[in-house]
Amino acid sequence: MSLKDQITEDMKTAMRAKDSERLGTIRLLLAACKQKEVDERVVLDDAAVVALVDKLIKQRKDSVAAYEKAARQDLADKEAAEILVLQAYLPQRMSADEVLVAVRAIVAELGASGPGDMGKVMGLAKAQLAGKAEMSAVSAAVKATLAG
Repeated sequence: MSLKDQITEDMKTAMRAKDSERLGTIRLLLAACKQKEVDERVVLDDAAVVALVDKLIKQRKDSVAAYEKAARQDLADKEAAEILVLQAYLPQRMSADEVLVAVRAIVAELGASGPGDMGKVMGLAKAQLAGKAEMSAVSAAVKATLAG
């Protein structure tokens, strides 16, 4: 079963359970998938859906920070609940040590040295680690590896 089919099944389950918060978040995700498919005239595979979920989670995290800064804890809590629902559709994330090992292997493979090669390393790292690790952690590992 594809990830998109799983999301659709989860939507049906949330409808039957009358779980309105979960249902709203899942509908939002499905709408984003449909929008991307219509805009780009493609059918999303699992990797594209994971990338979209990653993007939605990042937006929610930014919103939580903004709401907390504005002292709107009620809205921040709503966004945090949406993050929990969306995270269920992400694959298991790599630990910081696993990210560092993967980045070192990419640096060795490219023969990169120094901060000037960061773009080259990040390009390959993004292709290999997308969906498996958070890109901010990958970026920090690349900076640390190339600096040291």
